[in-house]
Amino acid sequence: MRHAKFIKSAAVMTGGFLIAKAIGAFYRISLTGILGGYGIGLYQMAYPLFLLFLTFSSAGIPSALSRVVAAESAHGRETAGHMKTAIRLFASIGLSGALLMCAVAALMSGLQGDRNLTVCYLALAPSVFFVALVSVLRGYFQGRNDMLPTAFSEVVEQAVKAGFGFFAVRMAGDPVRGAMLALLGVSLSELVALVYLFSRYKGERKIRTLRKVNGYSLFRSVLPVMAAAALLPLSRTVDSIVVVRLMARYSERAVSMYGLYTGGVMSLVDLPASLTGGFVAAAIPLVSASASRGDEEGAKKNAALALLFTFAISVPCALGLFAFASPVVRLLYANLSESELKTVVALVRLSSVSAVSLAAVNTLAACLTGMGRAKYAARAMFVAITVKLLLQILLVSDPALSVGGAAIATNACYLVAFFLDSLYTWRVPARASVLKPKEA
Repeated sequence: MRHAKFIKSAAVMTGGFLIAKAIGAFYRISLTGILGGYGIGLYQMAYPLFLLFLTFSSAGIPSALSRVVAAESAHGRETAGHMKTAIRLFASIGLSGALLMCAVAALMSGLQGDRNLTVCYLALAPSVFFVALVSVLRGYFQGRNDMLPTAFSEVVEQAVKAGFGFFAVRMAGDPVRGAMLALLGVSLSELVALVYLFSRYKGERKIRTLRKVNGYSLFRSVLPVMAAAALLPLSRTVDSIVVVRLMARYSERAVSMYGLYTGGVMSLVDLPASLTGGFVAAAIPLVSASASRGDEEGAKKNAALALLFTFAISVPCALGLFAFASPVVRLLYANLSESELKTVVALVRLSSVSAVSLAAVNTLAACLTGMGRAKYAARAMFVAITVKLLLQILLVSDPALSVGGAAIATNACYLVAFFLDSLYTWRVPARASVLKPKEA
């Protein structure tokens, strides 16, 4: 029964992710052809800083609140107080993040070596506020094992972003304006998703007595999850500076090469991890329910189940990327030059291993969150991105490897994180304070 519920929840989430990511992948691939190397380079260079602000204001919130709601519900306690506090808290954090992103837009553009990025950052900034609230509402529904609102809102996001983006970019007339309008479509899509989720939340909410919840205590419970989720976007922000500047020493096409790698290659490599997002979301309430009752072995078995399903999807995808890289790339990126196509094909094959390791890392990080061990996931990712940065400096500096060095470093990053997350999930004994049952 327990596994059937997990599979049902994961199926709903995976179905939504499949539709959403299919729309998103088609849009991102088409966008690469429409904007060209420079336009997609601007688009991709703006994303790491955006994801960093997004992480500090919202990433980890669905996972953390899902754990809180599931644990409280497992003991028959009301969660409305947590939601009221969470909405107020993260609305303030999200607004602060959006304003700060506007404030540093010009500075960051200078550091990255292209002032045209300023308008791109300003177009993305409202998303930081919207996503903070979207994440709170998704965490509420996921903790209640109701995955449909999250899944449907993902589809809505991608449909709005793609619909607006296709129309706006084609009307733009130049790659800079096109990249800016495409990023503005991201903000619009998050606003529409927020309206949907809030209407759904108000529609099912009942009049009830709210149990007072301290905002600081709630933030402390969310902070380790946010830290774990923040490290990867932070590393990608550093990548957008380090990798581009290293390649700029010996190539005039550094921005274009970075755009092809992050926009063309990683869009394909990240897809299996996106498709397994349903298992990530469904694993947290399942593992958390066992952990809150003090059932450590049950929590570990549920984590193993989630990882098994993750491998069942990601391994065939990785093999397919490696075996069919050339026809897939030539079909999807037909507008690229022959030399660019060969580069993307080689990078896809080189990076295919990350399709498995990244998906596994996401799943294990979610399971560690459900066990109350989010700080271990943060620790593992910190070590992994340190390895990646050192390898990037060593490998990307070599013109013979160029952007291929970044791909090798990324492979190493995810493999190290997977190894450490596995140790923390199954080999490190839980402290009593982590898994003991809570007092009623």
